[in-house]
Amino acid sequence: MFNKEVYINRRNKLRKDLQSGIVLILGNADSPMNYPANTFHFRQDSNFLYLFGLDYQNLAGVLDIDENKDYIFGNDVDLDDIIWMGPQESIKDKASKVGIENTSQFGKLNEFLISAIQKGRKIHFLPPYRAENSMLLGNLLGIRPAKVMNYVSAELIQAIVKLRSVKEAVEIVEIERACDIGYEMHTTAMKLASAGRYEREIAGIVEGIPVSYGGMLSFPVILSQNGETLHNHDHSKILETGKLMLTDAGAETDTHYASDFTRTVPVGGKFSQRQKEIYQIVLNANNAAIEAIKPGVLYKDIHLLACKVIANGLIDIGIMRGNADEAVKQGAHAVVFPHGLGHMMGLDVHDMEDLKEDFVGYDKKTKRSDQFGTAYLRLGRELKPNFVLTTEPGIYFIPALIQKWKNENKFKEFINYEVLESYIGFGGIRLEDDILVTENGCRFLGKKRIPITIEEVEEQMKQ
Repeated sequence: MFNKEVYINRRNKLRKDLQSGIVLILGNADSPMNYPANTFHFRQDSNFLYLFGLDYQNLAGVLDIDENKDYIFGNDVDLDDIIWMGPQESIKDKASKVGIENTSQFGKLNEFLISAIQKGRKIHFLPPYRAENSMLLGNLLGIRPAKVMNYVSAELIQAIVKLRSVKEAVEIVEIERACDIGYEMHTTAMKLASAGRYEREIAGIVEGIPVSYGGMLSFPVILSQNGETLHNHDHSKILETGKLMLTDAGAETDTHYASDFTRTVPVGGKFSQRQKEIYQIVLNANNAAIEAIKPGVLYKDIHLLACKVIANGLIDIGIMRGNADEAVKQGAHAVVFPHGLGHMMGLDVHDMEDLKEDFVGYDKKTKRSDQFGTAYLRLGRELKPNFVLTTEPGIYFIPALIQKWKNENKFKEFINYEVLESYIGFGGIRLEDDILVTENGCRFLGKKRIPITIEEVEEQMKQ
């Protein structure tokens, strides 16, 4: 938790953008795994954390814009709770730590909101992503749960995106902590990538690292020698010499700020010549994208730059042909790079994705593409200082996609299918870094960049 002035300042900024009405931000409750008392690890709602800072279950925060008052609604624990949980601070004491004087029992929230609605006041709330909060919103506001999404406040979404997109100095410190833990996760995975070892052994060790620092994973680990599957959470395979192990993993600190890195390494520690060629193309695309990042540039344009680097590299080794600019314009490169270059990152690894990507990654000036591949770009809009984002180009040889496009004679003027098919079984390569946009350019987050050149990776794997 930050100093209370951080949260007071955030709420005051939000007030200025909304001007009137009541803002309702629901915290999260425990979610059961298989019976009520056996719950998943608790994760507070990120918007509640951002504005109210309290990392506890069953709370709601309210900003009364017109009356210039903030409230926390929640219940104090009773003796039964204390027996199982130990001594707990009162709601009033917790609220005071984030600069809020007004507290009330959770059961009073419905009465508070209905009174406001009867006076014709607007209730601003965000799109719920948990079923229990959809039900709760419906009950609190007198809306059928199936209709709750129809009443979500676009004004509140836009105001929060405006605030959370630009990271404060205290947030950058926390993200750097997450990145340093991510460094340890990935260098550990590199050292363990030897033939005969189960993927799950490495994944399990990697998962334990952020927990040992008091945090958790920022998302479930992707670790596989079948890296052509973009989000491969299957860890059941035994690593084989000649394969590539792709690891996409990040940490979440005890304050819930995230990191997100990807590295791809040769099982056994040495790249083959063919692997080096593809790997270097992906690394060139990543480096070119990072060099281009600065305020005022559309991230969509940086994505297209990375696509062109990939297309040119594939032309050089015979997988593609023709003009790289035209190939990218038409979308031929997506046969091996079928996703976007990166996304915003902060309290969420895909920051604010619960508020819908088009609000977060796009705006009135920048619209999402409908072209296969580029349509998956989560961030396209103009970059500003103190944006935090990822760059993660990749090349993947996906048999089903290759076969489909070949059968359709798709982009045959740009794709040499005979050569491309010879790479089936190669797997996939993705390289991802976490980047802070600065006043004049950008920089890597964390104390140092995770080993990424061919030489650095092979050297790290010797240790």
